Amino acid sequence: MIAGIGVDVVDLARFERAVDRSPRLRERLFTEAERLLPTHSLAARFAAKEALIKALGGSEGVRWHDMEIVASDEGDPGFVLHNVVERQVRERGITSIHVSMTHDAGVAAAFVVTERQP
Repeated sequence: MIAGIGVDVVDLARFERAVDRSPRLRERLFTEAERLLPTHSLAARFAAKEALIKALGGSEGVRWHDMEIVASDEGDPGFVLHNVVERQVRERGITSIHVSMTHDAGVAAAFVVTERQP
């Protein structure tokens, strides 16, 4: 059963300017492993984190490092959750989180669906 849905879109040029203007933004928003990726991939990950917050219904107590995007052995994106976000997911009975990300034509976008057992 679907517990929540979230979507977010990021303007790539605006995101790149923000990262260039504030180099510490990478450290604040992304885990050490994520920071190694190119800017367009970071924008998609930022959109995915925002989409997860929306799917969970809010961001109270959430820190950006509590949500990490990793690739499965097949290359599919997924979340590794920590601290507050992990606790929120467990307390809400969420059993699966699905994420899709893209970047093309000047935008990055992500869609997240959370599920729980009926």
